[in-house]
Amino acid sequence: MSLPSANTLSRIVVAVDGPSGSGKSSVSRGVAAKLGLRYLDTGAQYRAVTYWMLQNKVDLADPAAIAVDAAVPAIVSGTDPGAPAITVDGEDVAAAIREADVTGAVSAVAAVPAVRARLIALQREIIGAGGIVVEGRDIAAVVAPDAAAKVFLTASEDARARRRNTENGGGSGTVAATREALTRRDTVDNRTNALAAAPGAIVVDATELTLEQVIDKVAGIVIHAAAGAAPGADSQGVGLTR
Repeated sequence: MSLPSANTLSRIVVAVDGPSGSGKSSVSRGVAAKLGLRYLDTGAQYRAVTYWMLQNKVDLADPAAIAVDAAVPAIVSGTDPGAPAITVDGEDVAAAIREADVTGAVSAVAAVPAVRARLIALQREIIGAGGIVVEGRDIAAVVAPDAAAKVFLTASEDARARRRNTENGGGSGTVAATREALTRRDTVDNRTNALAAAPGAIVVDATELTLEQVIDKVAGIVIHAAAGAAPGADSQGVGLTR
């Protein structure tokens, strides 16, 4: 199938949700690069706020303390899928927000309504008129419910653990620990319904697929959405489920 016009793609909003380790970031960046779209990692924004809270000794066990400072850090997200960047108060924190201390604290920070409200407003500002792939936990349900293309990316627990372990540079001996960490994160996400696909979202199971296959699959969904085709159809004939 040929690509829709550049003008059509320049207005589309693609929402990609899914659990940790499902490959959302790699797939979303790949789809954005393939289709000439911008890219936004909303999880990085929550991590950036968490990083700032840790650096400024905010008591993360106290939601009220987090709420007081929720609007203080200046968060700037780059949208180039080839080189996504994020800064906090002008500091490049792309690497720092992936450290273990941030990973361990981000769920507590992200659960605070004041943080969510601040970042959702920022995300909608960045989305603007469209032409962007946005990935996170509640993009289709909350941030961009009118997105033309909604994808819920998932994979088996083992596949997610192996993928996340590889991303973290760990050896095969740490896959079990990674799986346990993902299970704990799933427990948190289940409380906010973040592991459920939003109405209208197409579920893509990446368990048995390569990264390139998933990128092609999701790109096909976006192309159909941009062309106004039935959202459940896939240009490659690969099975999709709702």
